[in-house]
Amino acid sequence: MTMLRIIGESDVERLLTMDRCIEEMAAAMKASTEGEVLIPARQITPLQSGAGFFALMPSASQGRGVFGAKAISLFPNNPAQGVPAIQGFICLFEDKTGAPLAIINGASVTAIRTAAASGLATKLLARENVETHTIIGTGVQAVVHAQAICAARPGIMKTLIWGRNAENAKKAAEEIAGKVNCEVTVASDLELAARSDVISMVTAAKSPILHGKWLREGAHVNLVGPHKATEREADTETILRARVYVDLLESARREAGEILIPIEEGVFSLEDIVGEIGAVVARTAPGRQSASDITLYKSVGVASQDLYAAAALLRLAEEANAGTVVSL
Repeated sequence: MTMLRIIGESDVERLLTMDRCIEEMAAAMKASTEGEVLIPARQITPLQSGAGFFALMPSASQGRGVFGAKAISLFPNNPAQGVPAIQGFICLFEDKTGAPLAIINGASVTAIRTAAASGLATKLLARENVETHTIIGTGVQAVVHAQAICAARPGIMKTLIWGRNAENAKKAAEEIAGKVNCEVTVASDLELAARSDVISMVTAAKSPILHGKWLREGAHVNLVGPHKATEREADTETILRARVYVDLLESARREAGEILIPIEEGVFSLEDIVGEIGAVVARTAPGRQSASDITLYKSVGVASQDLYAAAALLRLAEEANAGTVVSL
């Protein structure tokens, strides 16, 4: 008889702390860079209705003893109706017999691991004495990025949030204030807000709203929003001023508009990317070289991040006897 553990949103958020998830992202990205995880290209299927997409992200890790896939729907207009944009689950299997192990809420794992990956990049690349963090965007990722950057750099004293909709920015700031130990304020001037030590872009923008000329020397930028070759939330000057890092080069070649558009313009090349963030973890790629460097991490998200987060979560749930166990 096969026993399957079902882990819901509340248990994910309770058990998968940001500190723990940042550690798992370091392991996941190092293993990905070193070829220890199988990561087929994700499959994204546009639905005939035009309302959304179905995405499947498989991966396998012999080192963790598991394989699986994240199966999610993405309906961009859902939040306006009070429904999450991302819904779905991660299914996890053990790699000796192929027995299913768990079904885990996919949206909550996605939210935490995405922010934790930015936290890892910030921990590795930002200056040691950073004090200010600006979040551009007001959705779910705004809240978890505030937690992730503060977890990665406890010296952060002030978090600013900017959004096109001032009311949404105010609501996000109020939620963030209850989750971090620093001052949280709503920024009204985007250009001034972009002069922080750390900037996290978590928007649905299709064209640039962050301009490189605004960035202060020594800043670190996390670009998390668009995952399409034709879309970007930061301009070409942002890329040209920065030491650029990615989660995986192969994924960036397909999906990172911030990088691909400057390549099309003839002013940047894949060889100008300093390296994968996993190579920085492994110390096979250099990180920040000076206090005046601008560093930039472009995230498109990779399945190994989901796999490692889910595997860690399953262990934590087993230890805490959390979730619901059913027989198949």
